[in-house]
Parts: sequence; structure tokens; C-alpha cells
Amino acid sequence: MNKLYIYGLSIIAGLVSGYFNIPVVVDVAKFISEIFIRIFKCISMPVVSLSVIVALVCYGEGKDTSRIWKKALQYTGFTTIVAASVSAVLYWFLNPPSVPHLSNATSSVPVSTTGYAQYFLEIIPDSISKAFIDHKVLSVLLISVIFGFAIRYITETKIKETLTYCIQGIHSILFSVTKFIVKVLPIGMFGFVSVSMQELNNGTDLQGMGRYFLVIILANIVQGCVVLPIWLLTKGINPLKSFKGMAPALSIALFSKSSSGALPVTIQSAEQNLNVNPKVSRFVLPLCTTINMNGCAAFIFTTVIYVMQNYGVTIDFITVVTWIVIASLAAIGNAGVPMGCFFLSASLLSSMNIPMPLLGIILPIYSVVDMLETSLNVWSDSCVTLVINKHVKSQ
Repeated sequence: MNKLYIYGLSIIAGLVSGYFNIPVVVDVAKFISEIFIRIFKCISMPVVSLSVIVALVCYGEGKDTSRIWKKALQYTGFTTIVAASVSAVLYWFLNPPSVPHLSNATSSVPVSTTGYAQYFLEIIPDSISKAFIDHKVLSVLLISVIFGFAIRYITETKIKETLTYCIQGIHSILFSVTKFIVKVLPIGMFGFVSVSMQELNNGTDLQGMGRYFLVIILANIVQGCVVLPIWLLTKGINPLKSFKGMAPALSIALFSKSSSGALPVTIQSAEQNLNVNPKVSRFVLPLCTTINMNGCAAFIFTTVIYVMQNYGVTIDFITVVTWIVIASLAAIGNAGVPMGCFFLSASLLSSMNIPMPLLGIILPIYSVVDMLETSLNVWSDSCVTLVINKHVKSQ
């Protein structure tokens, strides 16, 4: 309770600071925010890599690892498709109107023209260090899986044990660092909230797009506050207790807008607050950070359909079903980094030769949307992990 009280004070202080926009205070908040973002970037990729390697080397020989892997894929696929479907139902119900005078919009949006074949090719790194430096989560995950399995197949016992102890030692150091970060987290929360509030103060006219944003916001809320809690209840897990236990990680996700950056705190919260088995948390959470993107699926579906509607593309039932599938698959392949869903949506629209000045109008407010999406992604990751953890315990 004391921790929640301190978090609450930090958030209130940040809201006040950002709202009144006092130059000296805002500069301090930006400095603090930048420090914490750099810290999270610094440790996130090593934590992802070492968590996967330790899980593969130390836990679940053969059947156990295979079972956890299959369950993780099954549950992440299920939750992501449901998230896209929820956004489709809300879109049909709210029926967002097209933007008036869209031809006057001249905002330019940077778009990646990389095709999917090239996208998958880029997952295979040409340099191990570059994958970590560039924060390519999928590449790091691939490297880690290969290293984890390779260490398990080393036949020389002493070499295998030495490598295992060394990796476990470095992993323990990173988690000690994470525990310290959690202790000083309220300072970072103040910086994140203050900067986010200032961004809101510099907002733009939504030009009739209120219902579009409402669809995305409600899709995240319904998925996070209704669908996932009901799923946890059906598995015999208390959703309120689970939410409270994951509160530190969800707070980091909300204001850092990076599920990868929040991963160290997510793992620490799951293990310390909810007693999740490290065998599960240190394997499932890094995997889910890469492939379980509920918020991203909702955003991609809603945004692509809305932009298509604004440019006269017929939206029928087949189109909706097709884009539920495409949005789910695209979200699974999206990295857990800020703005990832936005650029992925732009890339999909570009591939269909659909004009995109509308994305230039969406861009200024996307910061708020990204905060909700990332929180939902981390909450969904946590739910999947808790369900798998209970399944493992019952074996």
C-alpha cells in the first residue's frame, strides 16, 4: 500500500508539473525521464537475451520447455485475435465518420517501404553486437534461442557448467540492478508523467476524429479490464490481485511506451509479487514481449480500416475479417518499442498504395494511444504468464 501511495504522489506531481509547464521543473522532468529511458534501453536487451538463455539451459529439459512454448503460442494467438475482434465490433458499433476536408491535410508521415520478405530476412542478424545495439528484439531472441540450445548440447561437462554459472551470475546481477531501479522508480514516474502531460498540452484539433480515437481507447479498455480479467477468472486466477502485483510494470509500460523496456520490471514483479516460477516468467515474458501485442492489433485494425474508409475503399464483412487476421499477424511480428504499431500501420497502407496524410493528423495524439497500447501489451503478457504458471504447477 505504501508503494502505491508513493506512486500516486509521483503521478500527481508529474501531472501538476506538466500542466503548469514551469520551464525549470519541466526541464528537470525531461532530464529525469531521459535518464530512466536510457537505463531501460541499456538493460532491456541483455535481460531479454539472458532470460531466454537461462530458461533454455537451466529449466525444462525437453517436454517441459516444449509444453510451455506451445501454451505461450496458443494463448498469445488467442488474446491477440480477440483484441483485434473487439476493435472490429466497437468500430461497427461507433461507426467513426470520415474526416472533413481531408484533402487539406498536408502532414508528411515517414513510411517504411520494406516488404515482408525483407522484414523477415532482417530478423537474421549479420552481427551479434549490432542486434543488441540496434535493439532488434526478434534478432536478439533468435540469437538467444540458438545459444540456449547450443549450450545444452555441449558434451564437455565442466565447460557447460562454467558457462551456465557465468550466465546465471550475469543474469542475477541484472536483476539486482532491476531491484534498485524499482526502489527509485517513483522519481522516474514523475519525469515520465510530467513529459507526457506537457505533450498533451501541445495537442491538436482532432477534426472530427473523436470516435476513431474512442474506438481505439475503448478497445484497449475492454480487452484489459473485461476480456483478460474474465479469462483469468475462468482459469481460477484473481485478476485484481494479479493487477496489483503487476502495477509497477504496468506503470513503466504506460509512461515509457516500450514493453521491451519494461521487461526487467515485468519479470521482477511477476516473480516477487505474484510468486511466478522463474522457469515460466523468464521464458514466457521475453517471448510474449515479442509476439503478444494486443494493443497493437487493435490499433492496426482500427487505423487501417479508418484510413481506407476515408479514401473511399469499400469496407464489407470479408474486408473486416481479413484485416482482423492481418492485424493479428502483423502485431505478432511487431517489436515492443515506441511507435512500432504506427509505422507498421503506415507500411501496410503504403503497400496498398493508399494515401496517408490522415496519419499525419493521427501522429500528434498517438503518444497517448501508444501509452495505453503498451500497458495493455504488458498486462496481456502478464496474464498469459500467470495462466501458464498455474498450468505448470498443476502438472
